[in-house]
Amino acid sequence: MNVPQIRIQSTNAAISIETTPGQFDMQQPNATVDIQQPQAKMDIERTPSKLTIDQSEARADMDLKSIRRRIEDFANQGYQDWLEGMARVSGDGDELMMIENGGNALAEQADRNSASPIYDFNIGFIPSAGSVKIGYDPGSVRVNIEPQRVINNTRTNKPIVDFTPAKVNIGMQRYADLKIDWVAPGENLNKGM
Repeated sequence: MNVPQIRIQSTNAAISIETTPGQFDMQQPNATVDIQQPQAKMDIERTPSKLTIDQSEARADMDLKSIRRRIEDFANQGYQDWLEGMARVSGDGDELMMIENGGNALAEQADRNSASPIYDFNIGFIPSAGSVKIGYDPGSVRVNIEPQRVINNTRTNKPIVDFTPAKVNIGMQRYADLKIDWVAPGENLNKGM
């Protein structure tokens, strides 16, 4: 039996894809730093210490007195001697006034006035202990510090971004094709293919 045959020839479609890659470029500039630190305010008040040494008594013990001190000492000694002399003369006069009461007042006064004086002195140290006077005032220090705040004018810088997006182009390189043919019975099937 001769049955006609169908001949089918197909060509697949082809898609063309072209891509351009994207680009990403980013730069981060450094921050702008502006920091200032003012100096602290400092105030110092000081009272100096004071050391006083008074050695005038020690020098006087060694007979190294100033003229003023010698004049004062001589004046005081003269006054004391004058008072003692007045008391002695007054006492002697009182004794002579009462000579009628008996006794030998003239002989006793002569004996008293001609005798050597007795001194009450045994051992001495030159200069005497405690004759140097020392005084010390330590003084004072007051410190007042006022710190200053930091002045910070630092600024951040935004990043610099350069972005190119990727591109994709899609197109048809070849369209699909379908050929359908039929062959009558007895014809050569390979003919025309």
